[in-house]
Amino acid sequence: MRSADVETRLQTDSSGASSTTDGPAPAAAPSEGAAIDPPPPSRWNPQARSNLTTVTAILLVVAAVIFILYAWQLPPFGGRYEQTDNAYVRGQTTIISPQVSGYVSEVPVQDFQQVKAGDVLVRIEDRIYSAKVAQARANVLSQAASLDNSTQAQRSREANELAEDAAIANAQAQLIKAQADMRRIDALVGNGWVTTRDHDQQIAALRAAEAQLRQARAAREIGRQDVRTVIVGRAGLNANVESAKAQVRLAEVDLDHTVIRAPQDGQLSEVGVRRGQYVTSGTQLMFLVPRKLWVTANFKEAQTRNMRVGQPASFTVDALGKTRLKGHVESLAPAAGSEFAVLRPDNATGNFVKVAQRIAVRIRIDPDQPLADRIRPGMSVVARIDTGDR
Repeated sequence: MRSADVETRLQTDSSGASSTTDGPAPAAAPSEGAAIDPPPPSRWNPQARSNLTTVTAILLVVAAVIFILYAWQLPPFGGRYEQTDNAYVRGQTTIISPQVSGYVSEVPVQDFQQVKAGDVLVRIEDRIYSAKVAQARANVLSQAASLDNSTQAQRSREANELAEDAAIANAQAQLIKAQADMRRIDALVGNGWVTTRDHDQQIAALRAAEAQLRQARAAREIGRQDVRTVIVGRAGLNANVESAKAQVRLAEVDLDHTVIRAPQDGQLSEVGVRRGQYVTSGTQLMFLVPRKLWVTANFKEAQTRNMRVGQPASFTVDALGKTRLKGHVESLAPAAGSEFAVLRPDNATGNFVKVAQRIAVRIRIDPDQPLADRIRPGMSVVARIDTGDR
């Protein structure tokens, strides 16, 4: 049937070509055995892919899934690293305050200035404190004079003791003479050569000599006690001298505190004191931030079960973008943060709702990291600890 259709088409083309006289030359008729194009397909039928392309696509999908699991720390990669965004940069921020009161005479520093240990930050008017030092030194001289006077008083009392010794010797001599006279009177009274009145007078003289001797000895004892009193009192005078010297040192310390110096190297905060301002002890003037910094990360208690001191850590700082800095675990807090709160929770009353506690972990920042010089205390960070390294 297909051959008959072809023959009919050929005959039609031949009759058309013969009837046309002015048109172009007719195309050559196909031979009877020439190949004829197949009809177009009814639907799209792409060429089958090779096995290499299929395997490559599968590997790419698997690699993408593994990368996503690793990036998000999902199983099986989620048990090695512990991460938290409840972390901040900390430093030894020092409040600079005066120890004495007075008017500020000079402020030689500016906001955010770098200072070295010993640099002058603030000067307070020191005329009053200089006068107190002079007064304390004068008091030392006064107490030292009192001590020297005590030494002289001791020498005077010792000289009085010599006089008392001489008085005792004189009283002893008078007593011996009175005793001898009494013996002679007794012998004469027996013979009736001396009256009773003379005998009574001699007895009285003897008693007076004995009393005079006792009085001289008592006076000598008083003199000796006077010397001891001077010696004992000298200890108090020595204490007064030392107290006066201590007052001098205290006045000198107060005078030295009129010059406020940087306790260590660091960078100042905004300077909040001005020349002519009256400040008192404890007034907050400025802050000093040294370069010793660390990271305090507050992990949930369940996250700390495998944490150990010395484990490697890393963190990113919000202010530095995605740059990751390195460090190591330096220490773990001895208790949860709630234990250090002013108002501690009381779980023994009311309905109990369990709240995950957090343990502070201190991370030491490794040296020789250029970007570490740009971090500041108080910056927010995202900390991560490799708990698989034990």
